[in-house]
Amino acid sequence: MVKPFNLLVKRISLPLGFQKNHSIIAFFLTCMVACTSSYEEINTNPNAPIEVQPDLLLRQVIYNYGEEMSYEGFVAGNLLSQHFTMVDFNLFDRHDLSSPQLGGNPWPVIYGNLRDNELILEMARSTSVNAVYEGPALILKAFFAASLTDIYGDVPYFEALKGADGNTTPIYDSQESIYVNENGILDNLNKGIEAISTYNGVQLLEGDILFDGNLQQWIRLANSLKIKYWMRISDKINVSHELQAIFQNQDYINSSDDNAVFDFTDNPPNSFRMSILRSGDFNLFVMSKTMENILTQLNDNRKTVLFRPNEQGDYFGLNNGPDAANISISVSDYSLTGTIFRESTGLLDANFMTSWETNFLLAEAAAKGLISADPKILYDKAVVDAFEYWSADMLIDYLSIGNASYNQENSIAQIITQKWIANSINGYENWIEYRRTGLPILNQVESSLNNGLIPVRMPYPPEEAALNGVNYHLATVINNNSINAKVWWDVD
Repeated sequence: MVKPFNLLVKRISLPLGFQKNHSIIAFFLTCMVACTSSYEEINTNPNAPIEVQPDLLLRQVIYNYGEEMSYEGFVAGNLLSQHFTMVDFNLFDRHDLSSPQLGGNPWPVIYGNLRDNELILEMARSTSVNAVYEGPALILKAFFAASLTDIYGDVPYFEALKGADGNTTPIYDSQESIYVNENGILDNLNKGIEAISTYNGVQLLEGDILFDGNLQQWIRLANSLKIKYWMRISDKINVSHELQAIFQNQDYINSSDDNAVFDFTDNPPNSFRMSILRSGDFNLFVMSKTMENILTQLNDNRKTVLFRPNEQGDYFGLNNGPDAANISISVSDYSLTGTIFRESTGLLDANFMTSWETNFLLAEAAAKGLISADPKILYDKAVVDAFEYWSADMLIDYLSIGNASYNQENSIAQIITQKWIANSINGYENWIEYRRTGLPILNQVESSLNNGLIPVRMPYPPEEAALNGVNYHLATVINNNSINAKVWWDVD
């Protein structure tokens, strides 16, 4: 079983009665002095490691991030992107994002894994035998940082994770600097590739549950992530040269066999978390009306994997954000989420990056003239790979006739919509890409708590105001911590 590691040293505090009784404290301290000469020898467990090894930490970082963000994708990301609707206890689905319920607070997930990944990076740079971990750690750092800033906008980054050096109140860096400055997202991807390419040691990369130690596949992951992030900022920066260079080199994730994923299991301890959530909570999530409409228009069989038919045998969705206090909702009328998320989670992957996502991004780049390539070829390959990813049967004429057949005049909407379907439970990726592209068209939320607006960023968690008050207030002067304040790459 892959279990989280508690890497924080806990301070030992005396009970309140000890603090008040000076005579007991004096006796306690006397005993401590008497015992100090042999304390370390007596109290050191010779069988317990004094530090976590990088292979165990790498396994933990990959698994924890993948598991946590898959769960976040199910209970929160899929509400924002209107894949699912939550029928009750649904303030988040109604866009009160300051009230996370079953999920909706990725801040500690991402920062916790950034912190642990930084320990791997420090070990790789301080001990030559661990040098093999530097490249993957840099690539993961870029990946986590992009998730963080794409969700929240300006965040503590360059000064973050330096509490051991005495900096416990890091400044909030601009999203632009996090993307393009030295030691930022794109720079770390380049440095990660360089570290792997120049590594000449004999130590194997242990603990790698994505690629089983295959360093070349880490390079492919880095290049696919570069495609993603160059496209994400393509409205702000001319990225054509960089994208064309990566495309021509062809050293990116271009096959399902190279996908950066790991498998869940059907049973604990490594099953998808929804499989052990109580049934009452699991059954709060049903197909959204937006998803029903799109899958129906496309005659798309993935509905049989992503959802279950209702009691009448139909696939039927519910508008997002209903107010259950004012309307009566019978869950049996709607399509619950599929068995792949509960009974058969061994078919489910935790998704870091895939061939279908890479090729959808390249198809968009080609359709926009950012690279010299045939967008239809890239689109068709991505759709086929996406159906394979979800273990769904594609109708034989799906790509030759009907609304899924590539149409140059409507190509961008087709590409983004197909990526939207496939990206289910992939963290907050669908919502992020909706904000970037405005696609697919989402429905009006039934009982919106945000004046009918689709949020364009997550709010900083309230503890930031208490723990990093000065810098928090400087950051919120810019965005007022509003869920309607666009991030840098989203500003027209």
